[in-house]
Amino acid sequence: MADRVTVIGWDGSPLTAGARSALSAATLVAGAAHHLALPEVPPTAERVRLGSLGLAARRIAGHRGTAVVLADGDPGFFGVVRTLRAPEHGLEVEVVPAVSSVAAAFARAGMPWDDAQIVVAHPRTLRRAVNVCRAHAKVAVLTSPGAGPAELALLLEGVHRTFVVCEELGTDREQVSVLTSDKAADHTWRDPNVVIVIGGGGPTPADAGWLFGQSAARSTDRGWARPRPDAGEGESAQLRAAQLARLGPRIGDLVWDIGAGSGGVAVDAAALGAAVIAVDTDPAACDRVTAAARTRGVQVQVVAGHAPHVLENLPEPDVVRVGGGGAPVVAAVAERRPERIVSHASTRDEAEAIGRALTEHGYAVEAALLQSVALDPRTWAEQDRSVVFLLAAERPATR
Repeated sequence: MADRVTVIGWDGSPLTAGARSALSAATLVAGAAHHLALPEVPPTAERVRLGSLGLAARRIAGHRGTAVVLADGDPGFFGVVRTLRAPEHGLEVEVVPAVSSVAAAFARAGMPWDDAQIVVAHPRTLRRAVNVCRAHAKVAVLTSPGAGPAELALLLEGVHRTFVVCEELGTDREQVSVLTSDKAADHTWRDPNVVIVIGGGGPTPADAGWLFGQSAARSTDRGWARPRPDAGEGESAQLRAAQLARLGPRIGDLVWDIGAGSGGVAVDAAALGAAVIAVDTDPAACDRVTAAARTRGVQVQVVAGHAPHVLENLPEPDVVRVGGGGAPVVAAVAERRPERIVSHASTRDEAEAIGRALTEHGYAVEAALLQSVALDPRTWAEQDRSVVFLLAAERPATR
């Protein structure tokens, strides 16, 4: 095991005295090509090019001597420190931090970033990073090869955003470009880069500025599935609460709300941090969803069209609420294999048809009959009664 491991952050500024001292004593230095080219790296030290962090960590753990790892920005912020500290490597590390690349990117843009979401985009996490960009007004994306500005822009098709692309921060090749997302796919970008994705923000809440990552678009309203004066048939607060509970929308998810109606489910899912596409055939309903999202201070992409045909060009969903269209639409949704699907029916025959469609596509189905009665609290007289079948389906985990 290495006698000592020092992780040094590098942001382009001169190394501190402590960092230079650690480097001068190093018998192994790991880093990217531009780190290993620094004049402070001892010529006699073994040099390890960082590719796979896991492989590099194993090599460092097996080294007998003093190891230094160089990393861009703050190595404890989505960086190599987490990998080196993993139990399987057993390494104790000393960290010499630097300005994180996210902080540097926002400084170049002249913007505050305590209200930004921050995500890491690898090819395997790119879709979820894009969903965060869909749902939030300010997002910093730490990119990687194959999951850079061009790929972000391609997956954001149909959603207008402004990109601030910061390439090779801290080097003499540093460049900052500001352009609309539809133009970003036409460029070839240099690694490493950070992308600040901006757009669609609502009013800033009065209590903003005390919690990191608290988006300015997030509503100050408490609760969800609240009664709505414009709610239509099948949109009672109790049904919406049950549907949202079974969908479990979260940040990084993409929710489809098909037959969005007044937008109650769509807006609540967005307030919980998910990206949402609301679909409805009625232009007036689409307008209501847009207005509800604006009032709540969240972002919802509204698509007018008839399901299931309009679904063909939508990006892959994680969870789906089918508020209209019955079994044919449910079957079309199940073909896309989201993790969870919820729907409802006003008759048992319709509920059985939906249940069969879900079961035939391999989903585990839960069915319940929900009855709610609204009461006048002054007289406790019955005001309204709702009876509906709720169907919730979950895709079995693949082994």
